[in-house]
Amino acid sequence: MSGFSIPRVAIPARLRLTAGEARDGEIYVMERVPQHAGPETPLDMLNRTEGFFPFRPRGDAAAVLLVAKSRTVTLTVPPLPADSARLSAAKQVSMVVTLADGSELSGWATLELPEQHSRILDYLNAAEPFFVIATTDEVHIVNRAHVLFARPED
Repeated sequence: MSGFSIPRVAIPARLRLTAGEARDGEIYVMERVPQHAGPETPLDMLNRTEGFFPFRPRGDAAAVLLVAKSRTVTLTVPPLPADSARLSAAKQVSMVVTLADGSELSGWATLELPEQHSRILDYLNAAEPFFVIATTDEVHIVNRAHVLFARPED
C-alpha cells in the first residue's frame, strides 16, 4: 500500500482546540498540489473539504491525533517562504481578532482580492473556513467559526 501514499512534509505547529490546553506538535502537508507551485500550505490543508487532519503531539512519536477541523480554533506555524510575485500584488492590513474564549490575536492579513472587494470585511467573509493572521514570528491560521469580532488597527 505504501506505493499509493502521497508524499507529505511535516511542519511544526501549535494547536488550539475548543477545549483543553494548546498543544505543540506537527502537521503534515502534501509535497505538491495542483492549485500552485510548491508544497501545500497549512492553510490549504485546513481549507480542504475533509473534516479531520493528522496532528502528532510533540514528545509522543507513536501517537497521531485525528483532529476535527470544526473544533480547531487556531493552528500556529512558523512563517513559510512567500511567493514575492503574489505578495507584490496583495494588500496587507493590520487587524486584531477576538476569539470566542476572549483571547486576541494581533497581526496582519494579506488580502489577495479584487480591488473592489479588498476590505477586511471581504477577507473575513470569504467562503473558506480558515484565514491567516501573520506576525513576524508566526502565522496564525484561524477558524472563522470561532471569531467573535475583528477590528482594523490602521
